Amino acid sequence: MARRGAFVSLEGIDGSGKSTQAALLVDYLQELGVPVVSLREPGGTPISEKIRRLLLDPANAAMCDECELLLYEASRAQLVRQVIEPALASGKVVVCDRFFDSTYAYQAAGRGLADALVRTCNELGSCGVRPDRTVVFDLDPELAFSRATRDGADRLESAGLAFQERVRAGYLRLAEEEPARVRVVDASGSVDEVTTRLERALADVLPQLGEGV
Repeated sequence: MARRGAFVSLEGIDGSGKSTQAALLVDYLQELGVPVVSLREPGGTPISEKIRRLLLDPANAAMCDECELLLYEASRAQLVRQVIEPALASGKVVVCDRFFDSTYAYQAAGRGLADALVRTCNELGSCGVRPDRTVVFDLDPELAFSRATRDGADRLESAGLAFQERVRAGYLRLAEEEPARVRVVDASGSVDEVTTRLERALADVLPQLGEGV
């Protein structure tokens, strides 16, 4: 049987630079010859991408918090069953731009839904699959918010700066609760500086990164 692959999720408030770092990480792993699957949440499957459009469309301002939560979980369950589980079973590295920690940070810390409710829904939506390592890119919310909304705001970004500040606090709380899985990386400075910090945070779960040094 193939050895189980590694599952890495990258997290952070909007504008923290995590998507840039996700793309760079995937490119580097591919250069090293590592079989890697690059994903984003919500999205990653035809069904999940349709749900993504619903979630981010500013026209859906009337969407209630519970509907939002369940849509994220529905998108995630489809992604796990259709893509993530098969990829890990075949020994591939999965790099996902957001996973269930986003739902905790945005829907519990940000929206104010009950922690226990969101955690239970996350267990269902993730089908019990957990990342081996989650990296949170931490950046001053005001700077990140100005970056994220430079060309307009989606439905989540339209919630404003105070919302992003609550989301950041949620991420930092998760890092305190699960230090073995969740690592916080300073997202300030140059892209190369942040990339170096990311690789250090992943060194124990992705030893392949050391092969390129």
